[in-house]
Amino acid sequence: MQSVERAAALLRAVAAASGPAASAAALAGTVGLNRTTTWRLLTALEQERLVTRDSRTGTYSLGFALIDLAGQAGGADLVRSADAVLRRLADRTRETAALAVMRDGRLTYVAEAASGAVVAAGWQGRQVPLHATSTGKVILASADPGDLRALLGVPRSRRLPRYTPTTITSLPALEEELALTRERGYAVCRGEFESSAWGVSAPVLDVAGRPAAVVSVWGPSERLTDDRFATLGELAVAAAAEIARRPLPTRHEPKES
Repeated sequence: MQSVERAAALLRAVAAASGPAASAAALAGTVGLNRTTTWRLLTALEQERLVTRDSRTGTYSLGFALIDLAGQAGGADLVRSADAVLRRLADRTRETAALAVMRDGRLTYVAEAASGAVVAAGWQGRQVPLHATSTGKVILASADPGDLRALLGVPRSRRLPRYTPTTITSLPALEEELALTRERGYAVCRGEFESSAWGVSAPVLDVAGRPAAVVSVWGPSERLTDDRFATLGELAVAAAAEIARRPLPTRHEPKES
């Protein structure tokens, strides 16, 4: 129990810290542990991907696995909370709006809404690759650059899987795309998983500033063209922010007899 309490305290300290305050020594002082114990706990948390260590600065940040846990734990409530926002986004863009979360290390679409004028195949329930979709690029853009190969499941010597002629298959090119994603606040996809599906995506951020889910707008290339990306990106960012602000639906607890 004591180890669990200490690990939880470290996670909270990592979430609140930045810069030098996120080093192992500083975190030890924050939670009141000696450096050996702190290092041991941080190493265990890093192995479980609950925290990640910047090899250049030696500082820690929250890990990718927390996104996965958030997606599994709060997926159903998040879908109910997001439903009205997705419907408005679909009506305004005249395209399909969708919500995706991480589940068991895979990105999965859990809700979608389509404009009345749109006839399109649904993506709900589908799992998609991280590097070949705007939704996945949002998740990758939030990760530590040193973790990309592990997250993508590709050895250092291999290129990324190609799905269409426009799929980004080199890690340096993907890193440039992720830098643009962070700068813009949204990701884009030009038919990189399926040639017929172009789209933009934006993160639904939790209180720690990590993506708990991703909002996307997608459609065929003849409608969703490059010149629409900026406008659609702004709409996706606004919708994601609204979902992040919305309270989760109230659950009615049974009354005691």
